[in-house]
Amino acid sequence: MSDRPYRLPNDHGVPPEAIEPGARLRGADLSDADLFRASLSEADLRSADLSGADLREARLPGADLRNADLSGASLFGTHAAGLNLRRTDLSAADLRGADLSGANLSGADLSGADLRGAKFAGADLSGADLSGVRVHSGDLADARL
Repeated sequence: MSDRPYRLPNDHGVPPEAIEPGARLRGADLSDADLFRASLSEADLRSADLSGADLREARLPGADLRNADLSGASLFGTHAAGLNLRRTDLSAADLRGADLSGANLSGADLSGADLRGAKFAGADLSGADLSGVRVHSGDLADARL
């Protein structure tokens, strides 16, 4: 858990205390939310709008983010190994230093994303849009492209 309250400016139906492991947030509008160091392991975030959200250092193991909008979001240093990010919009997202090892990113939009230092070992990037990404020092060992 974070040592400060979360800020959820756009969905008044989701109280800050709902940000916890196993949360049911399917389709929620969490755009521009401050979720720094949030613990959302096993959370259902399918089709959620997390565009522009601050998810730096968030813990997301087992979370389901299929079809979510994470465009322009900051996931710097996020632990997201094994995540289901199929068909997720990660365009222009900051994924520097994120651990996405073994994640399913098939069909994801990563156009313009910053992937410097990110770990994608064993990740499925088949059909992903990687146009304009920055990958310097990223780990793509055994990733499926």
